[in-house]
Amino acid sequence: MIAALLINLLRLLLLPVSALRWAFAAPRGGYVVLEIDGRVVDLQPPRVRLALWWRPRQRAPLSVERVRELGKHLMKDPRPAGLLLRMRSVHAGPAVIASLRDALLEIRAGGKDIVAYLPMGADNTMLLLASAARAVVVGPETLVSPLGFAVEGRYVRRALEQVGVEPEVFAKGMYKNAGEVLVRDSMSEAQREQVGALLDARLADLIASLAQGRRVDRETAARWIDEAPYGAEQAVARGIVDAVAYEDELEHMLATGLLPGTIAPRRAQGGAGEADGGARAAALPARTRLVSAARYLGARRALSMRPMWPRPIIGVVEVHGAIVSRARFRGASLASEERLVASLRAARQNPRIRGVILHIDSPGGSALASDRIHHEVTRLAEVKPVVACMSNVAASGGYYVAAAAHAIVAQPQTITGSIGVVSARFALGPLLERLGVSTDVVKRGARADLFSPSRRLDAGERSVMERELDAIYGTFLRVVARGRRRPVEEIEPLAQGRVYSGAEAQARGLVDMLGGFERALHELRQMIGPKAAAIEPTIVRASRYIPPPPLLPAPVPTLLELVGLRGIAGEVALAIHCEGERVLTYCGEAADLD
Repeated sequence: MIAALLINLLRLLLLPVSALRWAFAAPRGGYVVLEIDGRVVDLQPPRVRLALWWRPRQRAPLSVERVRELGKHLMKDPRPAGLLLRMRSVHAGPAVIASLRDALLEIRAGGKDIVAYLPMGADNTMLLLASAARAVVVGPETLVSPLGFAVEGRYVRRALEQVGVEPEVFAKGMYKNAGEVLVRDSMSEAQREQVGALLDARLADLIASLAQGRRVDRETAARWIDEAPYGAEQAVARGIVDAVAYEDELEHMLATGLLPGTIAPRRAQGGAGEADGGARAAALPARTRLVSAARYLGARRALSMRPMWPRPIIGVVEVHGAIVSRARFRGASLASEERLVASLRAARQNPRIRGVILHIDSPGGSALASDRIHHEVTRLAEVKPVVACMSNVAASGGYYVAAAAHAIVAQPQTITGSIGVVSARFALGPLLERLGVSTDVVKRGARADLFSPSRRLDAGERSVMERELDAIYGTFLRVVARGRRRPVEEIEPLAQGRVYSGAEAQARGLVDMLGGFERALHELRQMIGPKAAAIEPTIVRASRYIPPPPLLPAPVPTLLELVGLRGIAGEVALAIHCEGERVLTYCGEAADLD
C-alpha cells in the first residue's frame, strides 16, 4: 500500500507532463506502429527488474495480451487512423497466431484501419496474420510463400542398430507414436492418419483466412498456395498482396490514401536505375505520422493510478513445457511439478484469488508428475472455479492436467488429446561388446537388474512392463472420464493416444468451447459471478522460494537438433529429466508443421 501511495503521489505531481506526453503520443490521422519480430506468446511474461551487467536483459516477446490492451485504447481514441503492423519475422504456435489474429480483427471491427507491412516477404504465418489487415504491402525483391504445411519424420532404428543400441518401446494406444522413431524406418499408418488430419486443419484455416482477408473464394486461395512461391510483383498481380514498397514509400502511400489499390511498377519508365529511384524518393510529399506502440502505451499507462487497496484477482497458473517431477537443469522449457504444486496451493490459499485459469502449453511428460499436478488442480477446483486454457499444445500429460478443470477452452488449431502412455528403454549390450566392455552381474532377486541397460528384457519382464502401462492407461482414462463427466466406455474410443485439433476435440466432447485466453477469462468471470467483470488476471508464482536448478549445458539434444533430429532431441531432454519414470507425452513432430 505504501509503495502504491508513493507511486500515485509521484504520478499526480507529473500529471501535467504526462497529459502533454499523451497529447503528442497519439498521431492525429496517423498510425500506431506495432513491431512484430520474433517470438509471440499469449501472456506477457513478468518483467525482470534487475539485470546483471554480465547477463544483459533480453527483449521480452510480444504478447497477445499487450496487443489486446493496445486495441482497447486505440478503439476509444479518435485521433489515430489505425494500426500499422510491421512484421519482419513471427515465431509462434498455431493457437497463439489464431489469438493474435482474433485480436487484430477486433481492432478492425472497432473502426480502426490496419495496414500490414512485410519488408522481408511473407510465409504461411505472416500471411495468416496479415489477412486481418485492410491492405498488405511487401518489400521489393522479396518472396511471398504461402506454401502450406509439411511434416518430416526422422527414424533412427538403423542408426541405433549400427552402433549396437537396441531400443525397447512399450506404448498403450495404437496412435501413441512417441517411440516409433526409435524402432521404425518410416511413419506408421496410424501416425500418418493423425498427422494428416492436423495438416488438413491447418491448411483449411490458412485457406479460409486468405479467402476472408483478401476477399476471394476458397478455390482461388487454395490455388495461390499450390502455385506458390511468388516474387513480390507477381503476388501483387495475383491479388495476394496490395503493393510493393520501401518503408519511406509506404509512409507516402499512407499519407496520400493510395492503399489498397494498384501502384506503379517498382522501376518506373525503366532504365533510370538507382539515381532515378533516389530522386523519386526525395520528391515524395509529406509522410503520415507514425508513433510506436511502446510510446503510445507508455503515455497512456502514465495517466493511470495504482490501486491503493488489495483487489480481487484472477490467478493464472502457467503449465509451459515438458512436465517433469523436478527440473535437473535450466536451458529447456519445463513444467516442474515442484513449482506448479506450490503455485496451485498458493492460488488455493490466497483469498484475493477468486478463480484460476490454467494456461497450458505442454506436450506432457512424466506420468507421476502429471498425476500430482492433476491432484492439486482437483483440490483447487473443489473451492474455486478453474478454467483450462489450451495454447499451442496441450496433449497427453498436458491434457491429463487440464481434465480436472471445470471447463476447457482451446483454439481450433490447438493440438490436444493423445490420451495414452509410453515407455522406452535402451539395451546397450551390443554396443558394449563392440567396445570391448564385458558385463558380469551378481544379484539377489530374480529381477534385481530389471532396469540395467546392459541387457534386453525377457518375456516375463516385458509382461510386467505391459501390466504397469495398462494400469497407468486405465488411470488416465478414469481421470478424463471423471473430468468430462462421461463413462470410461465413451472415452476409451477417443483415447488410444490419438491427437486432435482443438476443433476436432470440441466436436468429440474433449474440449468445451473454442477460443483463446480472452474466451477462457470470460468463462471464468461468468463462473465467479456478476461482479467479476472488473477482476483482472495475474500470473501466480510459487508462494515459497524454490531455488532454480543449475544452469548446465545439454550437448546431446543440441547436437541432435543441428542434424535435423529435433523431435528426438526433445525426447532425449525429457528422458534426462524423467529418468526411470513412465511418460505421458506427445511426440513433437506434428507440433512443428512447417
